[in-house]
Amino acid sequence: MADSNSARERAISSLHQKQGFYQTVFSFVAVNILLWGIWLFTDDKSGFPWPAYVTIFSGFGLAFSWWRIFGQRAITEEEIQREIARQGDAAA
Repeated sequence: MADSNSARERAISSLHQKQGFYQTVFSFVAVNILLWGIWLFTDDKSGFPWPAYVTIFSGFGLAFSWWRIFGQRAITEEEIQREIARQGDAAA
């Protein structure tokens, strides 16, 4: 019973993380549309487009969030046992 509660809590936590990520993606898109729209409809287009800085740096943050939530696979029991055995050999 404790394992099913633990699995349920992990599943709920995972779903909350995914939900938060999707909200972040929506915010990223909305803010970037707003900033690029401001840049597009202002008169001064000389030089590098300043919204690109926001897009690039917030894009890196978004990519790292994606990797943390979706890119990592679960550690298997076999890997855990292999690591325990390896550490046991190293301690000897």
